[in-house]
Amino acid sequence: MKSSEPSSPERAFQDALKLLAPRDYTSAKMREKLARRGFDEAAIEEAVARLEGQGWLSDRRFAERFAEMAVNGGRFFGPRLRLEMRRHGVPAELVEETLGRLRQERDEQDDLRSVMERRYPGFSFAAADDREKRRVIAFLQRRGFGLGAIMKILKVEEIY
Repeated sequence: MKSSEPSSPERAFQDALKLLAPRDYTSAKMREKLARRGFDEAAIEEAVARLEGQGWLSDRRFAERFAEMAVNGGRFFGPRLRLEMRRHGVPAELVEETLGRLRQERDEQDDLRSVMERRYPGFSFAAADDREKRRVIAFLQRRGFGLGAIMKILKVEEIY
């Protein structure tokens, strides 16, 4: 925002709508974005309240969409998903609620198999050398899968 332009709640609201056009944000991230654009606290709070009141901004909607897209896309799971949601400004209680629902609806083993099939088709834990095993395990752990679940899929089931 140019320094000669007033920091009005209406201008903050209009800028926020432009930000929301291509993607969703949490209330916290929207506040941060508007602050970086030079709006004062009062204008930001009024704009965020108006966006929430009109249904344009919803932390719950963001959390649910973000979690679904992350899991379905094979990007984040478990603790990593929790971390990424918090990084995006989702309140802690909403993170736990969303992840609890996700745990009830999804099976970690199925998600792990899906990631393995996409990323490492034909991988055989028994035939792989130590370096390759470490590489695959580290990749899966960075995605947020627990070591126990990884080893169960790789060793016990030996489906690859």
